[in-house]
Amino acid sequence: MMKKLLLASAATALISTGAYADGHAVKVGVILGFTGPIESITPNMADSAELAFKEVSESGAFLDGKVIEAVRADSTCVDAAAATAAAERLITSDGVAAIMGADCSGVTTAIANNVAVPNGVVMVSPSATSPALSTIEDNDLFFRTAPSDARQGEVLSAILMDRGITSVAVTFTNNDYGKGLSDSFISNYEAAGGAITINAAHEDGKGDYSAEVGALAAAGGDLLVVLGYADQGGVGIMQSALDSGAFDTFALGDGMYADSLIETLGADLNGTIGSVPWSEGAGADAFDATVAAAGVEGNSSFTRESYDAAALIALAMQAGGEATREAVAANLLAVANGPGEEILPGELAKGLEILANGGEVDYIGATNVELIGPGEAAGTYREYEVKDGAYETVTFR
Repeated sequence: MMKKLLLASAATALISTGAYADGHAVKVGVILGFTGPIESITPNMADSAELAFKEVSESGAFLDGKVIEAVRADSTCVDAAAATAAAERLITSDGVAAIMGADCSGVTTAIANNVAVPNGVVMVSPSATSPALSTIEDNDLFFRTAPSDARQGEVLSAILMDRGITSVAVTFTNNDYGKGLSDSFISNYEAAGGAITINAAHEDGKGDYSAEVGALAAAGGDLLVVLGYADQGGVGIMQSALDSGAFDTFALGDGMYADSLIETLGADLNGTIGSVPWSEGAGADAFDATVAAAGVEGNSSFTRESYDAAALIALAMQAGGEATREAVAANLLAVANGPGEEILPGELAKGLEILANGGEVDYIGATNVELIGPGEAAGTYREYEVKDGAYETVTFR
């Protein structure tokens, strides 16, 4: 189904290309895992990013009336070679001015190192959270609107310790994302006095996880921490643990937050706790109103970060006065941070007009955007618990 959606988007992009052959359209890549272990959440991420581009295009204020044409590509989330090839097409064949994406940390690193950075193309990832991305040689071309897992590990540890959960088993997807989050969580949890009974990797794409769950069960613990993907190994581990009676309570990292998990596990998921990047306040409220008016599903993982990533790209071009890779690179931090007039979701036209008149903007967006250090989000997290078959917010951290 996702492949059909992607092909349909590609066909639309080709039609649009012909319509704007005079250079009226500015192409921006949207590379996400439309197939793979997070394929249930990426369509909403893409829709949210493209909503920002639509808002910019329909304003009439973007670079003297230009429009933005989103060109989708499939990162697969896990296949670095396929993701690199897809990004290569975006950059060389489609000539995109910037990339909204990628999503998963391993493919994001591969695209940045192999294609984007060598070609001077800015990437703004809404969801690549590996701490390792903070130190890649990116020539100041890689940004992210989701916070690093160095922070999430601290948050998830605090959630468990605050609940008196002092002994856990851990399983993580065997890639850059899983290992990075596992290392961060464990260092914080042990420093706080918690005990790890076992820390075991799992591979995605397997049909049977009974051996992995057997090892986790033998080690024991108050609950099982699952740092994986909702549409792949993570849910497989949980299903096997429930079927065997090994564990009935879970704590989850952000890659596990998806409606598909509730649909798969049903009432067995009640009592599960976890963390996911999220926000509250005027920007979050404005985003909710903006997506509701557009008929876009914005209440899922990384939709807010995707809208913000797209908005930052457009505002950076406007600040630079041209739809070039150089303009995005030179101006993205300036529009993301103060000083300047604060801009919320749904106010992109206002931001564009201020920039066109030589003013400054401070894009607040849906996630209270503030890019720190090497161009990454400070970020806040939603602590949630599953009750009566739904994710309920406990607090924000």
